Amino acid sequence: MNDTIEPKKIVNLNQHPNAPERVGDLLHAVRDTSSRRLQQFLGNMFEHVDDALFDLAEKAENNAAQMHYFDGMREVRKRRPAIERSYLAQFSRELAEFATQRRHAPGGNDTFGTVELTLVADNELEESLAITSMISKNETRLARDLAAVNQRLSVICGGIQVSEGISPIGPAMLTQAFRQAMRELPADMRVKLIIYKLFDRYVLSGMEELYGELNDLLAKAGVLPNLKHESGRSAATRTAPARTPATTEDTAAAPAVSTDEAGNLLTTLQALFTARRGHANGATVTLGPQSIPTANELLGALSVLQGQIVSHGLPAIGEAGSVDMATEVSQLKEHLLNQIGALRGERPNHVSSIDEDTIDLVGMLFEFILEDRNLPPQMQVLLARLQIPYLKAAILDRKLFAHRQHPARRLLDGLAEAAKGWSDESDKDRRLYEKVKSIVEQLLHEFDDDMGIFDRLLGDLQDFQELARKRAELAEQRVAESTRGREKLEQARRRAAREILDRIDGKPLPPLMHGVLARAWANYLVLILLRQGDSSPEFTEALRFVNELIASTRLPKDAAGRATLRQMLPNIERALRKGLANVAFQEQDIERLLGQLRAHYAEQLGDVPAATSQEPAAPAIPDSIQSLVESVQDTSPLAPENPADQLEILPPEVREQLESVQAMKPGTWLEFTPAEGAPERAKLSWISPMSGRYLFVNRRGLKVGDYSPQELAAILAEGRASVLASNALFDRAMDAIVGKLSQPAAAPEQE
Repeated sequence: MNDTIEPKKIVNLNQHPNAPERVGDLLHAVRDTSSRRLQQFLGNMFEHVDDALFDLAEKAENNAAQMHYFDGMREVRKRRPAIERSYLAQFSRELAEFATQRRHAPGGNDTFGTVELTLVADNELEESLAITSMISKNETRLARDLAAVNQRLSVICGGIQVSEGISPIGPAMLTQAFRQAMRELPADMRVKLIIYKLFDRYVLSGMEELYGELNDLLAKAGVLPNLKHESGRSAATRTAPARTPATTEDTAAAPAVSTDEAGNLLTTLQALFTARRGHANGATVTLGPQSIPTANELLGALSVLQGQIVSHGLPAIGEAGSVDMATEVSQLKEHLLNQIGALRGERPNHVSSIDEDTIDLVGMLFEFILEDRNLPPQMQVLLARLQIPYLKAAILDRKLFAHRQHPARRLLDGLAEAAKGWSDESDKDRRLYEKVKSIVEQLLHEFDDDMGIFDRLLGDLQDFQELARKRAELAEQRVAESTRGREKLEQARRRAAREILDRIDGKPLPPLMHGVLARAWANYLVLILLRQGDSSPEFTEALRFVNELIASTRLPKDAAGRATLRQMLPNIERALRKGLANVAFQEQDIERLLGQLRAHYAEQLGDVPAATSQEPAAPAIPDSIQSLVESVQDTSPLAPENPADQLEILPPEVREQLESVQAMKPGTWLEFTPAEGAPERAKLSWISPMSGRYLFVNRRGLKVGDYSPQELAAILAEGRASVLASNALFDRAMDAIVGKLSQPAAAPEQE
């Protein structure tokens, strides 16, 4: 093949490039050189398809997916020659049509050869996004070398404007040609998407080499021999005119960024914006270079608008509603064009596609902020004031949307996270609100083009949050310890009551014995459970006393029974004296109670007449066991004894919410909306290991409430509380924007 190509490169340097015969020779040389290189790149790509699909088949999640990849491998081997022929033929046709039809149609549509992204079937959308992503990335990366080739092609073809979209050897045309050729492959879309990635890696990545060769070929043939251009990757480190050094860095980093998740998201957004423009406007109208504002003009106009906001000052809490701010956010593009018109004396109708996408993307970001229920309305309005500074930042440095760690992005996420827990009740001193307001004001007053301000303000916010976190943690610990102590006490009371009631077993006891067990001895059991636990010898001894005291009242009234009782009394008296002393009974109260017991037992033994033993009960000792029954039946903050039974009687909507409640982790924020009063935002601080109750605190660490899982599920089901998102604001906004842009375009209204 080389033997037939090389002679075509030999052209007459003395002949004018626009001479018809000369044009044909030059275009043949371009075609042959490009075809040879493309065939080489394409062959290299197909050599890697088997390995890529085989690796994916080995990692497939199921047999069906695995078979898709194996079937794809077989189809690729079978259809490879047809795909290669179709691709090279398509390229040759596009070049030929460009040389003939386009030469005679200087007013031709600039969108020729670009991706027509129609939002129809999922497979087509997925394929279109992959194609558009490749085109967008490589047009940016190859801009300098491709521009030089396009200028030379323009000279050859009579001076027609050759843009990236219509260039027969640009990424758009080459990728579209490959998409057409891929129709020869009846494979699953997953397989096709892998092949598109390989096309990007092995074909489009080699275009620098091809463009360098074409530029050298045409320069030697006398086509703009003095045109300055730089080959290789160094060209990718520079950017288009009127961009700042920040954008230069973005262009240099573009290949690396595009391989990560954030970069993929950015290219997806670019594809969706391209689709939206196509649906809204049909063919793109190419404007003259004087009609499109430069980046410097945009920044200048934005600075003027920013100054107007500063001169009016930020509103106090409650002065400006989110509806007013939403209007301002949505009208920024119009205000910007009007301001540019005021500065240059002529109002432009459009901005460049990349700037329009940036303006729209920032606008949609701040529209999301004003609709985000995770932010209190007062904070929504405050943060929405940052639209102009963030639009300036996005124009200066497009990495803002591609990098999660970008300082401007982290600052906005940090402000939103701090604002999420804000409420009037938790910020009575207005410390948090004033900090957020101060950061907003500093950006509005001070931000011109120094991107370092975002780093400085982020550090300031983090220092503030760290101090607030430490204060809140101390308060949270105190609340948790207090709650834990109450629960331990309640659990011990219920355990003590249950132990005593189980031993009484519903049988009658003398009122005096009821009083001893229900108050004094129950308190002693609680004390032992809290201090020594239920496996301690002290607890065993205390229960033995309960058994003996109850048994002493149920002995037979014969001589043997009286003898047994006489043997038991010293131990009963000794144990009771010790127990009462441990629960801080005064000595005189202990002696008084022991006196009552001795009188009772003397009567049982027949040592004294019954009438003389009727002394009034000590007022500190109740004469009923009812308090013990109430302790066991109490619906206090302890886990239900039969959770399965409790679950069955819950309404279906509560059972459904119970699943999400059980999956909640400490740190989750909720907004509680009482029937009366202002909403309160609270964080899940602690889940009791004893009762399973959920403790909520505000941002200062103060208790807002605690609920059993069933109670919390019921509150959520009734709409009296809602869970706030835990992921970052920027991520939520990007997901929402992609979803919104992916919706089919609304049909225009009929007049």
